[in-house]
Amino acid sequence: MSRRTLIKAAAAGSAAGLVPGLQSAVHAQGSDKPEKEEVRIGFIPLTDCASIVMASVLGFDRKYGVKIVATKEASWAGVRDKLVNGELDMAHVLYGLVYGVHLGIGGPKKDMAVLMTLNNNGQAITLSKKLADKGAVDGASLAKVMAADKREYTFAQTFPTGTHAMWLYYWLASVGINPMKDAKVITVPPPQMVANMRVGNMDGYCVGEPWGHRAIMDGIGITAVTTQDIWKDHPEKVLGTTGDFVKKYPNTARAVMMAVIEASRWIDASLQNKLKMAETVADKSYVNTGVDAINQRILGRYQNGLGKTWDDPNHMKFFNDGAVNYPYLSDGMWFLTQHKRWGLLKEHPDYLGVAKQINQIELYKQAASAMKVNVPKEPLRSAKLIDGVVWDGKDPAKYADSFKLKA
Repeated sequence: MSRRTLIKAAAAGSAAGLVPGLQSAVHAQGSDKPEKEEVRIGFIPLTDCASIVMASVLGFDRKYGVKIVATKEASWAGVRDKLVNGELDMAHVLYGLVYGVHLGIGGPKKDMAVLMTLNNNGQAITLSKKLADKGAVDGASLAKVMAADKREYTFAQTFPTGTHAMWLYYWLASVGINPMKDAKVITVPPPQMVANMRVGNMDGYCVGEPWGHRAIMDGIGITAVTTQDIWKDHPEKVLGTTGDFVKKYPNTARAVMMAVIEASRWIDASLQNKLKMAETVADKSYVNTGVDAINQRILGRYQNGLGKTWDDPNHMKFFNDGAVNYPYLSDGMWFLTQHKRWGLLKEHPDYLGVAKQINQIELYKQAASAMKVNVPKEPLRSAKLIDGVVWDGKDPAKYADSFKLKA
């Protein structure tokens, strides 16, 4: 049997309720058996590590013939180093970190791979309560306060080529603040954001949940903007690995993807599942925070720390009928346009060529089709961001050069 036939047979078997996933037709033949059965996957203590954690906790990994060993890491730089040197097989990782390493602008240069997107939305930019008390409660009012009260303003992101840096820069620039000239930007690991704001080390930060909501609960910060307000359904964390790992262990990669897709589908399936996920990841072995810091925003229940509350339908999504997990080429390319915009890349790269090298679309399609998960027809998608500019992936160099504010 060819691999394609095997996958189709496995999908048919699964649909008929005979066996879970690939096991019957494929594992019986031995051809698609995972080459490496124990997989070390690094994660940072953030709500959006949930699909990897739940794949392990609920046993979805065993269903597909692998064992996920989830390892808690202290910083994104640590995740990068362990991926590059092989201490980790895969990681819950920032989209832009993977691209930065591949191009040698985020540390050592190494061929990298994005297996799938783990989540959309669900990050936030927090401003300190002191700044809010002076009137800085959103982008426009922050720009006014900074113009009126001249001093050095410090903002934090989590990794220089990562998602949070790019959301922070994009948002500041959208209100006329040049992050490279008008502010000081520092790198702080996600779990240390709240403590650093508490002692006055920063005026604002961009990070994933629960560290936005935690600042509000602790009375030290306010939510100025959510990242879904910067770009609705934006790409966020990915399941990342090295190019070498995919070449050497394609069956293992696919099996892990199937387990994580199943966990993603499980999380988004019901309110009860989301609350169970919040209880699980709040534990000290994962995020190590109170469950109440997690369980509101994953349901779309937001408060800004200034008395405003709202229900946001565009909250953190892990599956969303399969729309989340597909590794769109245009998503990866967008990060490259911002790396070029802010001077991290000196020249225009081969945007589409790099994205095709990194994003494992064929492997994802195999995993998704075996699970009867919808796959988009096109690898590019379109979105209008907070400044009204449309990104569609069609002319990335022109897009990167079009911004008035850049490095």
